Amino acid sequence: MASSSTYRLSCSIPGHEMDVRGLATAAFPEGGFVSVSRDRTARVWVPNSSSSGGFSEVHCMKGHSNFVSCVCIIMPNETYPRGLIVTGGNDSNICVFSLDRTEPMYILEGHKNTVCSLSAGRFGTLLSGSWDTTAKVWLNDKCMMTLQGHSAAVWAVVILPEQGLMLTGSADKTIKLWKAGRCERTFTGHEDCVRGLAVVNDVEFFSCSNDASIRRWMVTGECVQVYYSHTNYIYSLCVFPNGQDFVSTGEDRTARVWRQGECVQTIRLPAQSVWSCCVLANGDIAVGASDGIIRVFTESEERVASPADLQAFEDELSKATIDPKTGDLGDIKMEELPGREHLNEPGNRDGQTRLIKEEGHVEAYQWSVSDGRWVKIGDVVGGSSQQRSERVMYEGKEYDFVFTIDVNEGGPSMKLPYNVTDDPWLAAHNFLQRNELSPMFLDQVANFIIDNTTGHTLGPAPSTSDPFTGSGRYIPGAAGQGPGAGADPFTGAGRYIPGQGSTHTAPAGVADPFTGGSAYSSAGLRQTGTNIYFPKTEGVTFEQANATQILAKLRELNGGAPQEHRLSEEVLGSLERLLLAVCDAKAPPQQHPTEEQITLLWKTTHWPEDIVFPVLDILRLAVRHPEVNARLCGGTEGVSLCNHLLSLMAPQGRPANQMLALRTLCNCFAGGRGRQLLLGQREAVLGRAADLRAVGNKNVHVALATLVLNYAGQLLGRPAELEAKAQCLSVASAALEVVQDREAVFRLLVALGTTVSGDTTAKDLARSLGVPSQIDKYAGVSEPAKVGECCRLLLNELQ
Repeated sequence: MASSSTYRLSCSIPGHEMDVRGLATAAFPEGGFVSVSRDRTARVWVPNSSSSGGFSEVHCMKGHSNFVSCVCIIMPNETYPRGLIVTGGNDSNICVFSLDRTEPMYILEGHKNTVCSLSAGRFGTLLSGSWDTTAKVWLNDKCMMTLQGHSAAVWAVVILPEQGLMLTGSADKTIKLWKAGRCERTFTGHEDCVRGLAVVNDVEFFSCSNDASIRRWMVTGECVQVYYSHTNYIYSLCVFPNGQDFVSTGEDRTARVWRQGECVQTIRLPAQSVWSCCVLANGDIAVGASDGIIRVFTESEERVASPADLQAFEDELSKATIDPKTGDLGDIKMEELPGREHLNEPGNRDGQTRLIKEEGHVEAYQWSVSDGRWVKIGDVVGGSSQQRSERVMYEGKEYDFVFTIDVNEGGPSMKLPYNVTDDPWLAAHNFLQRNELSPMFLDQVANFIIDNTTGHTLGPAPSTSDPFTGSGRYIPGAAGQGPGAGADPFTGAGRYIPGQGSTHTAPAGVADPFTGGSAYSSAGLRQTGTNIYFPKTEGVTFEQANATQILAKLRELNGGAPQEHRLSEEVLGSLERLLLAVCDAKAPPQQHPTEEQITLLWKTTHWPEDIVFPVLDILRLAVRHPEVNARLCGGTEGVSLCNHLLSLMAPQGRPANQMLALRTLCNCFAGGRGRQLLLGQREAVLGRAADLRAVGNKNVHVALATLVLNYAGQLLGRPAELEAKAQCLSVASAALEVVQDREAVFRLLVALGTTVSGDTTAKDLARSLGVPSQIDKYAGVSEPAKVGECCRLLLNELQ
């Protein structure tokens, strides 16, 4: 097929009544694409079969109560062989459509502000970004995770091909890389808000920004190239199938084609904001703009528009009015401009712009390499030598209009500043946010602006400023044990080692993989094929203790404690009796912990952090006792206990305290009040625990893995607890990235297996997070055998 060296207009597609904010190449029908608009609709377009070319609308979808801002495609699968169409809107909702109906199959609710970006991954995973400063991970019709970390609107999201990696770009000028729901890296370099992201390959991606630059990044953090050509905000990017070349669009009225790192073509459009683009299956480019028109450009001579349509497009360009503040024209002094004779000289590159003086006004021309001539792209307004209309000063800035709005009769009046080049809906939204008014008034205020500024617009230029991004603009939501057997690895003295050894020992011959090698028979497992590992329904606790050594260390540290913290002999005796009572399962009722002993224990856990660990060890053992569990884990006392343990688990804290706090939380699962407390505090507890994966201490890692495992066991058989299961998957997956100790790895594998057992949705999420590829390396582990056995069973479960 013949091909020209540059893209030329193939067709213009009317149909939308307002801005076309998003485009996506359709999975079905073949050669089609989907568009979304501020007119609240999404439309599917397919190529005409006739020789005249062009596209026809075959499906119109409605479901949003306000403008639609983004779209993505879920690829065909067994359930939906034609794929699904997903749209996000200003109503804070996400609508999921099939091609069989015009209304949504279902609506995803959860964001608190406009959903402005979507990306679909494998196994039905969906990633959404919002003005509410968050991104959310969805699986089918459920929200599985909320990604929090940005301080301003999340304008761009994308799921990378490597399973489990996600990117978000924000108005806070940063890009974040997420793995299994946790932020792994923050990319800085853009000087204004990040508006678009596009995948290059498994390890590289592009970003574009309001700073008029495009950057190419490695997922490891390096920015390997910066591209400059645009002269205003860049809104969207789309990569060609070769994975290197790309197209970009922006607020400078252009779409630009990039090859081998260079801008090789600038396509001017007769609209101010060129919001979106996509590359079609045949290599053509579809572009959506603020005038509501979709335009398709092609390199193929067979698909180039007719001479009449090309001339009509050129005439449309020539009639546009260009405000130099929004483009690359700079400050214009008419008296210094050349006349029409300047157009007799050829341009130096495609897209080069020249200004000439013609009968008292300024005209802009662009050089077309394919045509070998200068093409008029509009009349320029607003130069320094031109007369400006009278403007209104408000809060130190000039505006075309400053409206006075009376919301409540007798109440204070509110000011609404507006320029004719502003977008009325964005200006209305900004006004409502600034004055804390209900978003229900958005259409009413926007229509008021339109009605009172009719006849004052500068041609087809509904938007030149973006009040939601960048500096000074609106920001939504601005809301190992030591080798010495007798040494204490945490204090360097004495023979007391907190929690040394494994958990409680089961009777000999019982196949419990948590009780040591003597009780485990891998041969028996292989012969029977029985999965003895997961799901793990009973909580795993840390039982082992040497009361004599704990008390000896307590007295030793008490002797050297500051006077204000030193315990009396009476208090020490009370703690000793409490410890002996909770360690003796057969203790008579008169030796059970008393209220006074429990109160003293709680008070003593607030000892200085450098000496508190023996008290924490007593607490760790005590919370297993029903009476202590009920007393310390119930009501407000329980919340206080949880918060205190979380403070001891700070990443910069002492490993001994971190380990014992984690073990205490694990042992809280031994009682009903403790289980209830930890399920209620699950998000905070697992969130803080996950931060300890970077601590280089195997005992901390084993305790962390056990905590995740106990949570997984409590969530077993609760299909409605999807977000909780997602957090277990996330923490376990993140921990497996750094944990080396095989016992910790084993418990994390059991936690994963327990989380996905009997839950298809949880299995799908685990696959989408890349768990199978992450754990595959453990399938061949033979020492201890339980690691390899458990891993292989889990891989089978996730097939």
